[in-house]
Amino acid sequence: MGHNYAKPLTSGQKMERLLGRIPPSWHVVVERTAGEATWRALTHAPGQDGAWSAPHPDPADALEESWRRNRTLLA
Repeated sequence: MGHNYAKPLTSGQKMERLLGRIPPSWHVVVERTAGEATWRALTHAPGQDGAWSAPHPDPADALEESWRRNRTLLA
């Protein structure tokens, strides 16, 4: 059996991919929750209100959730 499986992206690679997809004009905030080992993120277009992500242990996962949630508001 072959071992030609794609390796999962590291958190840094995932963050780089996401930041490349989010338009430069968008507001992006990633913050660590005080006293906890979790992150949350907010992304939104200029003039729009965005929704914060749920807390995640990985900042890239928080950013991805916020991006997916808030980009659909434009449709």
